[in-house]
Amino acid sequence: MDARWLVPEWPAPPNVRAVCTTRDGGVSQGRYQSLNLGDHVADDAAHVAENRRRLREAVDARPVFLQQVHGTGVVALDDGRHMVRDGTAADACTATATGLACTIMVADCLPVLFTDEAGHRVAAAHAGWRGLAGGVLEQTARSFASDSSGKVIAWLGPCIGPKAFEVGPEVKAAFEAHAPEAAACFRPSASDGKWLADLPALARQRLKAAGIAAVHGNDGTDGWCTVANSSRFFSHRRDGVSGRFAALVWKV
Repeated sequence: MDARWLVPEWPAPPNVRAVCTTRDGGVSQGRYQSLNLGDHVADDAAHVAENRRRLREAVDARPVFLQQVHGTGVVALDDGRHMVRDGTAADACTATATGLACTIMVADCLPVLFTDEAGHRVAAAHAGWRGLAGGVLEQTARSFASDSSGKVIAWLGPCIGPKAFEVGPEVKAAFEAHAPEAAACFRPSASDGKWLADLPALARQRLKAAGIAAVHGNDGTDGWCTVANSSRFFSHRRDGVSGRFAALVWKV
């Protein structure tokens, strides 16, 4: 794999692989440069296809790209009836089959990868504020409940950081309605009536409440911020029109 991509540092079992791409390693041009994996952002379709081919070749697995809708739906990629195709509307996915990569595309939202200590199941979730407030992480965690394969481990990828994620009071209220302690993840913005939200901290709160204590990766520091690292990560909030990078987890 490209040495410029992120390989999660988490205690995943030996049969589980994971990676988070960056902007590096593709053929897209201009504001999509270079490894844009999103086929819905007006990039050249041939460039996106080549970028996805390079990703498949690098991971030696089949990434499944969802149509992410900022909801809480979780789809099993190998449910025994049919193999899920690219473009399925959902914001999280899970798999037990080998060679099938649960894939989440982002450009400010938080990608969250999961596995269990036995390496039986993997999963990935797209946690923008709406999905996070709606329970997408809890829904994804429930996919592990029937497996009895030991504790679940999670990894948080890059996202918009707490210095850049300005939100309105309705966002703060949505989280506090679920758990009053969420208030600690917001601080007043310089803009009147606005707040700065700590998305990774909110995710850690929700995961802990769902029984997942082993959470690794994004701790809210500047190096993880998509907005602050323009040469490494795509950011919709920063650029308006942007490519997408991806976080993937799969079994071998």
